[in-house]
Amino acid sequence: MNTRRFLITAAIVAVLIAGFSMLMACGKDDDKKDDNGYVDLGLQSGTRWRNQNENGFFTYEEAMNQFGGKVPTQAQWTELKLSCKWEWTDNEYKVTGPNGKSITLPAAGSRSCNGATTFLKHGCYWSSTPKDSDDAYYLSCYSVLVSINSDPMCKGYSVRLIQ
Repeated sequence: MNTRRFLITAAIVAVLIAGFSMLMACGKDDDKKDDNGYVDLGLQSGTRWRNQNENGFFTYEEAMNQFGGKVPTQAQWTELKLSCKWEWTDNEYKVTGPNGKSITLPAAGSRSCNGATTFLKHGCYWSSTPKDSDDAYYLSCYSVLVSINSDPMCKGYSVRLIQ
């Protein structure tokens, strides 16, 4: 009888320990984001990056009208590019900051000025920085290259928000 009680007690303790361990692991992942889904990557500027794209493709004007100062500048994209580790995994980049926390940037494709959508293995993300009256800067990411370029504002690109 004592052996049976001991085994039942040991089993209950093991289940409680396993549950506590899983709870602690979940808490660590939750530390990556605040309530709005923004991640502090430990960048010098203090910029916090949302860990998901806004739905759809946006022209530059649409992005500025809808999201305004929440769209990263060319300088903020440059800081992300230079200060973080970029790892291509299947169809997205895992971007890990100096503090070890990370976001993902999917290769969501783009839309041309005439409305044709492409879903090649690339992602294009608007910056809020215009180059001139017709073009603006954006982050371009392919499986082998991450760069900052400029393109006509009529193109449809993804938007990633910042705080």
